[in-house]
Amino acid sequence: MIDLMQSMNPVLHVALLFTLFCYALAVCMALWRLLHGPSAQDRILALDYIYMVAMLAILALGIRNMSTMYFEAALLIALTGFVSSAALAKFLLRGEVIE
Repeated sequence: MIDLMQSMNPVLHVALLFTLFCYALAVCMALWRLLHGPSAQDRILALDYIYMVAMLAILALGIRNMSTMYFEAALLIALTGFVSSAALAKFLLRGEVIE
């Protein structure tokens, strides 16, 4: 079996680690906004941002591990995140999701 770390370019490896660190920092800042947001719209936007950053982190892990299964998981996160954001926005506008 091929060792993944030997087959990956060292520059790509460092760039992916830096990317994952930046994503973790972004999620921490978004969690702060989610917990301390002054309005419900700020909290929904922070939640939307968290699912987007989680999707990007999973894509970066898929590149790092050279596996296509991560890409399918990222697609599922993107779809459920979009639907939940639309439902929360509709709830804030009208007060109900299903009419």
